[in-house]
Amino acid sequence: MKITELLGDDTILLDLQANTKEAVLNELIDQLNKTGKLIDKQAFHKDIFAREAQSTTGIGEGIAIPHAKSSAVKTPAIVFGRSLSGIDYNSLDGEPAHLFFMIAASDGANNEHLEALSRLSTFLMDETFRTKLYEAADISQVLQAISKKELDVDEESNKGTNSTNQQLLAVTACPTGIAHTYMAAEKLSETAKDMGTSIKIETNGSGGVKNQLTKQDIEAADAIIVAADTKVEMARFHGKPVIQVPVGKAIHEAEDLLKRAIQKEAPIYQEAHSNGSKEKEGKNGFYKHLMNGVSNMLPFVVGGGILIALSFFWGVESSNPDSDQYNVFAAMLNEIGGGKAFFLMVPVLAGFIASSIADRPGFAPGMIGGLIAVTVSGVEGADGGSGFLGGLIAGFLAGYITLLIKKILSRLPEALEGLKPVLFYPLISIAVTGLIMMTINPPLTQVYTSISSFLEGMGGTNQILAGLLLGTMMAFDLGGPVNKAAYTFGIAMLDAGNYSFIATVMAAGMVPPLGMALATTFFKNRFTQTEREAGKTSYVLGACFITEGVIPFAAADPARVIPSVMTGAAITGGLTMLFDIGLRAPHGGIFVIGLVEGGVSSALLYGLAIIIGAIVTALLAGVLKKKIEA
Repeated sequence: MKITELLGDDTILLDLQANTKEAVLNELIDQLNKTGKLIDKQAFHKDIFAREAQSTTGIGEGIAIPHAKSSAVKTPAIVFGRSLSGIDYNSLDGEPAHLFFMIAASDGANNEHLEALSRLSTFLMDETFRTKLYEAADISQVLQAISKKELDVDEESNKGTNSTNQQLLAVTACPTGIAHTYMAAEKLSETAKDMGTSIKIETNGSGGVKNQLTKQDIEAADAIIVAADTKVEMARFHGKPVIQVPVGKAIHEAEDLLKRAIQKEAPIYQEAHSNGSKEKEGKNGFYKHLMNGVSNMLPFVVGGGILIALSFFWGVESSNPDSDQYNVFAAMLNEIGGGKAFFLMVPVLAGFIASSIADRPGFAPGMIGGLIAVTVSGVEGADGGSGFLGGLIAGFLAGYITLLIKKILSRLPEALEGLKPVLFYPLISIAVTGLIMMTINPPLTQVYTSISSFLEGMGGTNQILAGLLLGTMMAFDLGGPVNKAAYTFGIAMLDAGNYSFIATVMAAGMVPPLGMALATTFFKNRFTQTEREAGKTSYVLGACFITEGVIPFAAADPARVIPSVMTGAAITGGLTMLFDIGLRAPHGGIFVIGLVEGGVSSALLYGLAIIIGAIVTALLAGVLKKKIEA
């Protein structure tokens, strides 16, 4: 598919009226909507700004490529906008952006669409091509420049390249898999060509893995560059020099990376990282394994929790057939959310922790260990077993047991290699993990129930202090390990049937972005224009319980911003506990406030606690931050 099939006369704006980042995004979205490319403009707006909150799409060189893969897109499309004067877009190189390509990919976009969208990203790495777009006098010249570039690239591809005796390899991957993946590949390829070096590059994009590295490629390689912000298959590089960097590094530091690769300035990658480099160990420690489990568990927790909470609209006993409140639909929601989604929560947690440690062979024993944790208690009255605590232990136990089994079986004859993943690994690791969990789960259940009983028995001052502590943790590192520890604790208590802690955690996590949004609104002279624009987005991020929305403010002025958000979040945490708010929904921000236990009065108090914390944060930030000199 040609790029010009996705970019037409009606989606080209050669004279953007916008003069701010938010305004240019809105103008491009409006144009897509006018041409009938969107199903839901507001939903696509949310997806575009959510992607922008992760990291700027202003890639430098005067280019910005805002993009999203969204169910709100009716037809995959590209809208091009140009600003001759330039717009402050918070680009990676700090320079204004002049050329804007907004990529709208639908959830059901086929590979042809995705490849065309991604091809555009590689074209923009060509300075001559960018100049033609900047100097185009009318829409037809823009389309001609793109058509000619496509033709030139196709002709170059048809000539073929010498792919034998590859010495350097690379893998590029970004979370969206539309733009940065292919821009990084193009930059590495072009730079390697200029340096007279051959390189083969595998791209892990939305359309799947392209130009996949073969076993022969890897064996012949002198060094490998992995430029990725998402997980790629790494075990195949065992024993080879590997440079691991974020995908953005390949776009902006391609020459340096290639020089390092040529000189083999790279650690030797070890699949079983006991003897691996510090760089690899840092990326595969306890926190990474835990977060792999938690992130994959969250859909079960969030979906299940909200469904349970929704079922209570018909009454607390609406799922009980013996109650006058019984409602068939409410009972179905409760069974789906509690009986099924919540039941799978701990096994999924354990399974993905184990697979993070031992790759695919760890998943099955982790799942079985997690299942034993929640079904085998050995303690009278403790039907839920050791719950979240047992799931954590089962995950790490299964992962490291599987690693040990893989090491022990590494000496088997090569003829038995094919039987390892399908027979030996699952049989032995499931048996060993299961036997150990069957043995240790009864005492773990006793510990878990004791902890849960203690926390449920907290009241008065102790409960408020717990809220203050959790609130402080949620704002301490804004999505980092401490924040995640507090949130994980809230989920663990939700699993144990205590709904106050997750309510506290969510309320406190909403305060930092909401507080900084208020600060940028009422104390404009304390913030730059870029920060004021980011403040508008923070209203949405805070409302959606995305604490990470404060990171740009904290990075620019941590000494003043961090104390401000910690104080506001701590106050909200304490107030939430003081008001004795309970919530079964573990995510959703303002959209689930109506689901708090206690009805309208509790919902109003919950909202009040959040508002008070946000105001305190805003006032502190306004007082502590210095005025920006005009």
